[in-house]
Amino acid sequence: MEKRKPRQSKPIGASAGTEKPADRPRKLRASTTKAEDRHRMIAEAAYFKAERRDFRGGSPDQDWFEAEAEIQAMLTKTTPR
Repeated sequence: MEKRKPRQSKPIGASAGTEKPADRPRKLRASTTKAEDRHRMIAEAAYFKAERRDFRGGSPDQDWFEAEAEIQAMLTKTTPR
């Protein structure tokens, strides 16, 4: 017969519901993840715009604004409501 390890007792006051909010691990919200994905998509699109012109001339800000508009249009078109 297999021996079981004795259960370790929790420190006093360490029940499941007594954790302070700062002690609990933060959960990622879906909106945060989506915002991070959107930001990454815009950054990549802006990079490819600059790459197409061999990183000469143009403006990084303009690349970003154009990429942002393109990604927003793409996401709005494909997002189910």
